[in-house]
Amino acid sequence: MSTRPETMPENDVVELLLHQHVEIRRLFTEVRNAAESDRREAFDRLRRLLAVHETAEEMIVHPDARRVLDDGDRVVDARLEEENAAKRKLEELEQMDPAEPGFVSKLTALEAAVLDHAAHEEQEEFPRIKAAHSSARLKAMGVAVKAAEAMAPTHPHAGVESAKANVLVGPYAAMMDRAGDVIRQTMQRSSGDQ
Repeated sequence: MSTRPETMPENDVVELLLHQHVEIRRLFTEVRNAAESDRREAFDRLRRLLAVHETAEEMIVHPDARRVLDDGDRVVDARLEEENAAKRKLEELEQMDPAEPGFVSKLTALEAAVLDHAAHEEQEEFPRIKAAHSSARLKAMGVAVKAAEAMAPTHPHAGVESAKANVLVGPYAAMMDRAGDVIRQTMQRSSGDQ
């Protein structure tokens, strides 16, 4: 199973996002249960999936929900508040060494926030989006989500929760994030060779 969302096979946007929620839950368990020496790698996979998943929702799904749901502004504004709070927690965790004593407790707090957020999406947003669109439209949105995820930043950027902000900041942040990821991976491999 791929943790790279842009390569996941689901075509329907709701099915794709639900599949990613399952993968996010699995990755939280993997990070929590990982040996300290393996925790950074597992956390990096989780962090990347959370970052690109939320960016794609902010660019594709939430703007659509604002248009098609009668109470779309209320629903989306609540989801964006949750996403921003989770991004702040994720940024804090990203700065920590996974072997630090407080890492797992902060991870548990992030997990609770993310799972609560996912439950709200799964109950208040996704079923209503699915009901509002044809199968063809849901598939087109799935393709758009995968495209957004392929270009999304791989690290959290709190304060960038709107489609407009993601369009303006996203490509630059994604380029910098991905370059930093390559550098960190290279440095980690090099230090492991000594």
